[in-house]
Amino acid sequence: MRLSPRAMAMSWAIFLSSATLLDEQRPILQPSLVEKVNSNPHSKWKADMNWRFANSTVEDFKRLLGAIMDDGQEKKHVRSHPRGLKLPLSFDSRDAWPQCTSLRTILDQGHCGSCWAFGAVESLSDRFCIHFNESVILSENDLLSCCGFECGMGCGGGMPLSAWWYLVRNGVVTTECLPYFDSKGCQHPGCEPLYPTPECVQQCTDNSDWNSAKYFAANAYNLGSDPYDIMAEVYTNGPVEVAFNVYEDFAHYKSGVYHYVYGDFLGGHAVKLIGWGTTDEGVDYWILANSWNQQWGQDGYFWIERGVNECGIESNAVAGMPAGRIQLADQ
Repeated sequence: MRLSPRAMAMSWAIFLSSATLLDEQRPILQPSLVEKVNSNPHSKWKADMNWRFANSTVEDFKRLLGAIMDDGQEKKHVRSHPRGLKLPLSFDSRDAWPQCTSLRTILDQGHCGSCWAFGAVESLSDRFCIHFNESVILSENDLLSCCGFECGMGCGGGMPLSAWWYLVRNGVVTTECLPYFDSKGCQHPGCEPLYPTPECVQQCTDNSDWNSAKYFAANAYNLGSDPYDIMAEVYTNGPVEVAFNVYEDFAHYKSGVYHYVYGDFLGGHAVKLIGWGTTDEGVDYWILANSWNQQWGQDGYFWIERGVNECGIESNAVAGMPAGRIQLADQ
């Protein structure tokens, strides 16, 4: 029996859908991809079979990419910096503010697409130490569970700038008050599928006062896409949150200066940008802290090419200043 054009089109759509589902069940880590990256004479980085994603499928990996990008939209609240600031050729927040232990801590978002919350809360924690000499680790769980549709979809993804505006209006408590719900993270091969977004329960687990445990951002803003503006912001105020497009090869990053080499687009990811530098070969790069634990990349950190808007990273930088605690007590 000969199918009608409509029936043929429907059959083809079903086939493509099934093929996509089957394709997403394959392992995210591919030895052939590692070989393609490492044998490419133009590659500036090295790939490896990162233990963090052992037994993870493409579908599992995509669930961690929770940054909802706003590429193409006109940005508001954009902060730029005067060009008179003399910036160093290299800069690392970990060395600039050695008293801030949060700058040397790599976290694990576990099985949840909460990178957007981690990037915001980690950066704000760092800035409280930098500007007020207050060592505090703020709760990603508070932002993730309580921001709701204002930020996005919880473990299903969120918008970095919206997260910062939530920090302005509502603040977040400390991790002592409200630890991250997925406390075990992904410490073993074959992590479980995506967890549902935790319920917003405004009560400290250590019996401390919820309102007293709150820390706020004073403002929220985009940064200009000119690398100078991002560098000046980090140099002056501390780490910022950035989001970028992720492809299959990024899961395999081990060392060097990442740039796209091979693989399909999988989603958007948010991380913390802490500095910059240049290799001996003259390749400019950004220094970033990921939230996939220390078993990935350079002990949890990675470099990505700077000055070329690699994977859109320079188009999606956001930040905010910490609000003084005395001011809040008077409100």
